[in-house]
Amino acid sequence: MAPYDIKRDHRRLYAPRNTGWEIVDVPAQRFLAVDGTGDPNTAPAYARAVEALYAVAYTLKFAAKRTGDDFVVGPLEGLWWADDPRVFTARDKDSWNWTMLISLPAPVTAEQVAGARAAALAKKGNPAIASVRELGLHEGPSAQVLHVGSYDDETPVLAELHEHYLPAHGLVPTGRHHEIYLGDPRRTAPEKLRTVLRQPVGARG
Repeated sequence: MAPYDIKRDHRRLYAPRNTGWEIVDVPAQRFLAVDGTGDPNTAPAYARAVEALYAVAYTLKFAAKRTGDDFVVGPLEGLWWADDPRVFTARDKDSWNWTMLISLPAPVTAEQVAGARAAALAKKGNPAIASVRELGLHEGPSAQVLHVGSYDDETPVLAELHEHYLPAHGLVPTGRHHEIYLGDPRRTAPEKLRTVLRQPVGARG
């Protein structure tokens, strides 16, 4: 049996093709999560957080493989927010808040996560590993699009969402901006990066 792969099993959510906004229904999910603030390009805390997530995720994967429950580690994801949303259009990245995520397959237990966190911390020594936690998320109806291009080119796509698409459909945001990174910026040209942009929504009251 092939290892569980969230990109294969939830193609519409993790391998969409639409480059215009569409509504999808996102089921309840579990994630490994770590929180922080600051510019993802320069903040040391961001790099440590991402390293911590992968350390715990791969420790879980190798343990699951030994018991016959292997899975493919999912892509890096992020929830982004700020007290003043204008910092995003202004690209004031030092003021951004984030929760970085990696999806957890359903069979993984809380006890296994705790064990993997302890093992990864002992092996890697990255103090951010101690902050890795479980997060449950049920976004439900969400506007979603596949953005092809650099992260800094997302601004007009998000402006289209908030200034045109949501008002035209009688919708308002109900959760944090969510991104799923399908490319590795260390190995992929900026214009070829693929990012799923997602915004939970509900009917305007």
